[in-house]
Amino acid sequence: MTGTRIATLDSTLRDGAQGAGVAFSVEDKLAIVRALDSFGVDYIEAGNPASNPKDAAFFERAHSLALSRAKLCAFGSTRKKDTAVEEDRGVRALAAAGTSVVALFGKAWDMQVERVLETTAGENLRMIAETVAYFKSLSKEVIFDAEHFFDGFRANPEYALSCLRAAEQAGADVVCLCDTNGGTFPEDIARITRAVAERFPQVTVGIHTHNDSGLAVANSLAAVEA
Repeated sequence: MTGTRIATLDSTLRDGAQGAGVAFSVEDKLAIVRALDSFGVDYIEAGNPASNPKDAAFFERAHSLALSRAKLCAFGSTRKKDTAVEEDRGVRALAAAGTSVVALFGKAWDMQVERVLETTAGENLRMIAETVAYFKSLSKEVIFDAEHFFDGFRANPEYALSCLRAAEQAGADVVCLCDTNGGTFPEDIARITRAVAERFPQVTVGIHTHNDSGLAVANSLAAVEA
């Protein structure tokens, strides 16, 4: 790990906002951003501008924030199936948010592609690549969140890796491995993360864990060590 720098991304304002009984006002979100910046967080995933008017209003106000360290990150999906990327409502909202960083989530589990997106494996790869490339053409820093990556890797490792490859080849700065169901154990997180890091040495690898099994911290540390 000598010489390796670990960057932190805080998702209080996105994942945290989905918790039961949580309802941040725009003022709350602005105050939390200032606090996270003062803590030294590198990236603040501040919400999905396409999801609700409050998040859209937050991003309009956020331009006035003078942050000392943190970069604001808008979060949203790859384009919808069979839709031109420039015409996708969510993509347009992400671009309008005006952040220097965008986090794009896309499916990395072939079962989810077929049953949830109801599209083909090839179209999903195009959705990933075209959306990443679009935001790179806008000079954005792009984080690709590979949703359900660990479940997808167990089911079909080559397809899960092909989703990362589509993002990398389109110019993604980070490929982030998501344990979306929170059911992966630390030894598997380490083994799979190591395999990804070896396969993709030219791109930054990230980890996003969930705590359904009480293992989010252990899994994060295992990934960093790997």
